[in-house]
Amino acid sequence: MPKINCPMRNRRAGVTLFAAISFTAPFIFANAHAAEVESPESVGMSSAALNVATERLQRHIDEGDIAGVVAAVARDGKLVYQVALGNLDKENGIAMREDALFRIYSMSREITSVAALRLYEQGAFEFDDPVSKYLPEFSSQRVLLDSESTDLGATRPRVGEMTIAHLLTHTSGLGSRSSALYRENNVRDRAQSLDAMVTKAARVPLFQDPGKEFRYGIHATIVGKLIEVWSGQKFEDYLQQNLLGPLGMSSTLFWAEGDDANRLAQLYRPDNGELRPYAIESVPWTQKPELIEGGVGLLSSVPDFLRFSQMVLDRGKIPGSNERVLSKTTAALIYENAVPEAAMPIGNSRYWLGSGWSLGGFNVVLDPATYDYPVSKGTIWWDGSAGTRFFVDPVEGMVIVIMAQVSPSNGGGFRENFSRLVDAAIVERR
Repeated sequence: MPKINCPMRNRRAGVTLFAAISFTAPFIFANAHAAEVESPESVGMSSAALNVATERLQRHIDEGDIAGVVAAVARDGKLVYQVALGNLDKENGIAMREDALFRIYSMSREITSVAALRLYEQGAFEFDDPVSKYLPEFSSQRVLLDSESTDLGATRPRVGEMTIAHLLTHTSGLGSRSSALYRENNVRDRAQSLDAMVTKAARVPLFQDPGKEFRYGIHATIVGKLIEVWSGQKFEDYLQQNLLGPLGMSSTLFWAEGDDANRLAQLYRPDNGELRPYAIESVPWTQKPELIEGGVGLLSSVPDFLRFSQMVLDRGKIPGSNERVLSKTTAALIYENAVPEAAMPIGNSRYWLGSGWSLGGFNVVLDPATYDYPVSKGTIWWDGSAGTRFFVDPVEGMVIVIMAQVSPSNGGGFRENFSRLVDAAIVERR
C-alpha cells in the first residue's frame, strides 16, 4: 500500500400528500441549525413530482412492504422534502414521527470512519500504519488455506501487513459478522465488550491476505477500538465530543432509554404476507449493550443523518456554521476510491461491479450503469440491513435519506422506487 498523505494536516504526536412542501415543527426543531426550509422549485425540483414519491411510499405501506417510513431530500443546502408516513408501532397504533429513531446498522460505519479521519487530520496515524502498531493482537494473525473453511488448524502465515487503509476499505482480510467462521467462534456478540471482540477477531484467521480482496465486514468496529487507542477516550465519548456533539446529532445513540425509547421504531419481518415484530439482536436496543460497535451499533434519525450527510457534501463544514469537522483536503478522501487495484472490482454483480470504497468508509459510484436506479457518477452512499439508506450526490448537490425498519431490508423495493421518483423530480440538472 503506497503512503497516502494529506498536505493540509495539522501534524502532532401519517402525513399529507403535500408533504413535499409541508414541514412539521419536530423536524425543524430537531435540525435547529439546518438549512432553511424551501420549496422544491427554489432548487430546480418539482413539488408535484415529489408528491408522487410520497404517494408511492404510502402504497408500500398500504401493501404491507413496510410499516412506516421517514424520508428527506436536501438540495443546494436547502431542505426541500420531508415525510413521515405510516406507523412507528402498528400493533399499538402509534404514528410514525419525523424524529423517530431507527437501527441504522451499516450506516454506522460512515460515522465511525469520519471520526477516524478527524484523528488522521490531527496526526494520530498514517493510513499505511500496520494495525498491529496499535493493536498488537493482530501481529501474528494467520490466513485460512480455504476462505470458505472454518477449520482453525488449516492456515498459513500471513503475507503482508494489515494497514489502517485496509480496514477503512474492507480489504484487510477480516470478514462479515454473519460469516460461519465468526459465528462458530462467537466473534461478534452485543453482550461482550469491544475489547473482547477485538481479541476474538485477531485470534481467528484472516480470510485472505491484506490488500488482495474486498470483503465487507467488521472493519469499522475495529476502527472504533483504534479510535480509543489514538484518542485516549472511550469510543462513544470521542464520537460524542468530536463529531455528534459539534454536528448537533442529539438523536444518534448506541441505545435508547427513557423518552428516547418511545421514539424507537418497531422492527418488522414479513411472515406469510403480514409484517410481524421481529428482534434481530438478543440484546434489546433499549438497554446499553456491552459492545459499543462502530460497524453496526448506532441508532439515528433522518434529521440527524441528513445533517451528517450535508456536512459530507459540504466537504467537512458544519451546516449553518463556519466551523469544520474536517478540512476540505481530508474530506475529499471520502469521495475517492482507495481500494487496491488487486482487489478491484469489489464484487461480481449488480452495483458491486460499478463501485469502489473510500478511505472515508463510503461506497463510491464509479459506473452508474451497474445500478438499477438513477445515480450520478461520484455519488457516495450506503444503507443498513434493517431498511435505511442515504446518498450524497456532489453532481446534483443533493442529499437523500430514507429510513424504515424491516428485515430483510428490501421492503418491496421502497428505497429504490424512492430514488427513481426523486430523480424524476429534478427539473434543472447540473
